[in-house]
Amino acid sequence: MSKTAREIMTGQVECIGENESVATAAQKMARMHLGSLPICGEDDRLKGMLTDRDIVVKVLAQGKDPSQTKASELAQGKAVTIGADDPAEEALRTMSEHKVRRLPVIDGHELVGLISQGDLAIALIGGEQVGERLEAIPA
Repeated sequence: MSKTAREIMTGQVECIGENESVATAAQKMARMHLGSLPICGEDDRLKGMLTDRDIVVKVLAQGKDPSQTKASELAQGKAVTIGADDPAEEALRTMSEHKVRRLPVIDGHELVGLISQGDLAIALIGGEQVGERLEAIPA
């Protein structure tokens, strides 16, 4: 039987608030060793994803002030998500189709976790086989 998104996700996701600054997001990413954060609204709904690349390309490279730029300004359209009870294979299809590395997991309208490429690899390939396959990739 296939695992669900809820079974393979990383729970307890920390968000950046839609009205918080990009500078605050960058500090949070650095502190937590993350390359992206979900953007959450005051209504507790997911507004999008903010990546370290977004900060560099859309704020710094454009000469904007990260302390004056809100995270919500970088949210683009509807966030790509998966339902908590959807199968892991659907998460893989969604990530491939939309070319995303992290997929927010939603239960109703609530963000309950994130699935990374690593989470998927372990769930779909198996822990030991993932290690073997990763070792085969030249550095």
